[in-house]
Amino acid sequence: MHSQKTVLITGSASGIGYASALRFARDGWRCVLVDHQAEALQDLIGKMARAAEPHLIRVVDLMEPAAIAALAADMPYLDAIINNAGMSDSTQLPLTAMTQEQFAPLVRLNLDAPRLIFQALEKRLKPHGRVVNVSSGAGLHAIPFRGAYSPTKTGVIAFTQALAAARPDLGVTALCPGFVRTEIVRRLIESGRLDPVRAAGKTPLGRIAEPVELAEALFFLASEGALPLSGAAVSVDGAASVYGGSIQCAPAAYEVLPMDAETAIDVVGVAAAAKQNWMSLQTDHKEARYKAVIDASVLNARDGERLNAVHEAAKRFALAHTHNASLTLLLPTQTQNWATCGDEAAARMFVATQACEWGSKGLRINSLEVHAHTSVSQVQPIARYMASAAAQFLTGQAWTMASGLAEIQ
Repeated sequence: MHSQKTVLITGSASGIGYASALRFARDGWRCVLVDHQAEALQDLIGKMARAAEPHLIRVVDLMEPAAIAALAADMPYLDAIINNAGMSDSTQLPLTAMTQEQFAPLVRLNLDAPRLIFQALEKRLKPHGRVVNVSSGAGLHAIPFRGAYSPTKTGVIAFTQALAAARPDLGVTALCPGFVRTEIVRRLIESGRLDPVRAAGKTPLGRIAEPVELAEALFFLASEGALPLSGAAVSVDGAASVYGGSIQCAPAAYEVLPMDAETAIDVVGVAAAAKQNWMSLQTDHKEARYKAVIDASVLNARDGERLNAVHEAAKRFALAHTHNASLTLLLPTQTQNWATCGDEAAARMFVATQACEWGSKGLRINSLEVHAHTSVSQVQPIARYMASAAAQFLTGQAWTMASGLAEIQ
């Protein structure tokens, strides 16, 4: 088995899939590009960094189960499968007015294809391989007059969670983007079905994401460091999924930095006994353009004092940063103890609420739930991605790592 990493990306001729192919290739991955647009794939190959073994093109109609099944023939072993291909409804009809012919294509491409691709390629996945299914913010909230779009994207999340439970040896996650300047969104804007100003107004970060930002998220989720997130539906949406306000969010008043901008990470709030372990998250790039804080102080708070601890951490961060910075809070596991669980849940909603208030400044806040026996080595890749400039569209999220991980070393 060749040591080079290989990823299969569906829907790679445009949008997030196109940007993702460029991102993986830049890091030395071999890519299997799957789409129905042969010319676009050939154009993409010409722009990709070369891999040790040639990138592959597979021109496939993913609405045809037989064509998906045929993918297994001559397929190299895969480190990751990214089910990115999808489509939106173009009829604008009420659901009950749609014929089966109008309704079915979204079901076949958005919902059925990811399952059929996994079935076809399951035996080509390497041990501990990753499967990343691209869902949508529409899978978390109903969007009317988009046909089966919301229902199918919700189905993708359920498929992801069930597959993760059935195959604990794999890393299976769902990515839920918000508004992204893809070809689908461009067509919605051109047809008058989506107002880009209003879309940005529903996003606390005050803008629409670029495909490269979601490509960074997919690159991270396809990495070994993301394995502890298996079963999660990860929203990278500028906090759109957590925003419940009735007014338009303020437009972005900050510069979006390059995804590979160097990040200075400052680790604070670590208990003396654990300092040797947790300080490994810190970086020495003090002159970096992007500033980040990973704050462990809430881990040391007494039961019933977590909300106050999160509040104090946010105030400290706000005193030191005015724009283009991130705060990642390490939180203890949510319990079911009726005496303290309300405080713990309130702390998590504080993170979402603060993200909505800070968004237009480019200040981000997220939390990562850390189990008592989670090793720092398992936390490190996730916390560093959350904190970094590569995750500039990620805010207001509370991520939970899988239980049963190794003890802190």
